[in-house]
Amino acid sequence: MNKPLLRIRLETAQDVVAARRRARELAAGLGFSPLDQTRIASAVSEIARNAFEYAGGGEITFALESERSREALAVQVSDHGPGVRELEAVLDGTYRSPGGMGLGITGSRRLMDRFDIRSSASGTTVTMARDLPHERGAVCGKELERIVRELSARSPQDGAHGDSLEELQQQNRELVTALDELRERQDELSRLAQELEATNRGVVALYAELDERAEELRRADMMKTRFLSNMSHELRTPLSSIRALANLLLNRLDGDLSVEQERQVRLILSSAESLGETVNDLLDLAKIEAGKTEVAPAWFDAADLFAALRTMLMPLLDTPHVTLEFGSTAGLPQLYTDEPKLTQILRNFVSNAIKYTEHGQIRVGAQCMPGNGDDSRITFFVADTGIGIAPEHHQIIFEEFGQVQNRLQQRVKGTGLGLPLCRKLAALLGGEVGVESEPGVGSTFRLNVPVRLATSVEDEPETSGDAAP
Repeated sequence: MNKPLLRIRLETAQDVVAARRRARELAAGLGFSPLDQTRIASAVSEIARNAFEYAGGGEITFALESERSREALAVQVSDHGPGVRELEAVLDGTYRSPGGMGLGITGSRRLMDRFDIRSSASGTTVTMARDLPHERGAVCGKELERIVRELSARSPQDGAHGDSLEELQQQNRELVTALDELRERQDELSRLAQELEATNRGVVALYAELDERAEELRRADMMKTRFLSNMSHELRTPLSSIRALANLLLNRLDGDLSVEQERQVRLILSSAESLGETVNDLLDLAKIEAGKTEVAPAWFDAADLFAALRTMLMPLLDTPHVTLEFGSTAGLPQLYTDEPKLTQILRNFVSNAIKYTEHGQIRVGAQCMPGNGDDSRITFFVADTGIGIAPEHHQIIFEEFGQVQNRLQQRVKGTGLGLPLCRKLAALLGGEVGVESEPGVGSTFRLNVPVRLATSVEDEPETSGDAAP
């Protein structure tokens, strides 16, 4: 519901000046800021001028709008003129009349919160409103009566000449204030632009430094990869010679050995084989990081994979307190992936389980997770009853040279390269590795890979029945 405040007839040019003054006084009484007072007064003045100039006069009605959540000062300017021609062009901002009507309407529209114009051949009605400030509470009846009484105490025609001069002076003051505020804003924008330019220079310098650091890291990584590759190649030949000579001595091709000599030669052979495995891991890591590792997928059965693992790993069990068990492969599909790399990952899992399990069992198995089409995946797992790994160390063990100190560390030697290599090999096969472990309970290492590795060319699988290993 709107509460009427004031009504002004527009019959002379002095009425337009009076309307501007009354609009500003009314806005001040309702608690608007000086800048908002100027906005409201300017909008009312422009629309009133249009009504007087193009329609020969009209009427302005001020009211307090209370229909919304926030009260607002509403102003309606109506006339009985010929209407606004090309109203759409005026509202779009593309029309300009010689008297500046287009500028007045579009300018007033920007100054107010709400603006509506209805125009026809019988006249034009402009309704506009500006919401009261947020900090301003609801206007009570007594306050509203006081504002209306003060405004009505003086007729718009009283002291017309003096009022015009006073209003002109007020407009000049408002113009000076607006220019000062504009200059301050321009100074602030200039300062912000300088700060932004300095920030941009800093960002550009930071990006250049980051690019430089990234290039340094790339070169360092290339040098590391090249060093590992060269070192691995250089070490393989002497290690092969050491193993060959040790086997010659153990085979008694150069005469008999005493018990102590045989023990020492076997120690040499064991150390050479352990170092050879480390060198091979380093070489594999270097090849993967250099992008030189090729994946050669082929069709094979999980039963054959488990049989090969059993043959390789059973001899590593040197205690009767630990058993190595392989689960059934019945129901598992044929796999199309790189069998040697898959074997290398599982062999590493089982080898670690043997090292860190003092009693109990080690179980190797697989589970297939059906998918849509070629999206089926298979999960291999190696579960043991060993010493276990604390949760905070689960990520460390998959980092290069990352090792966890434990009571078996003196007896079990390692470099921390096996599991990182497994993680990278799994990524080459389109899969991932993970671990579930609890100290004193055991560990379960998992490898999840696609049943069919995506390649551009794929051979047809051979038909064969599943067989338990």
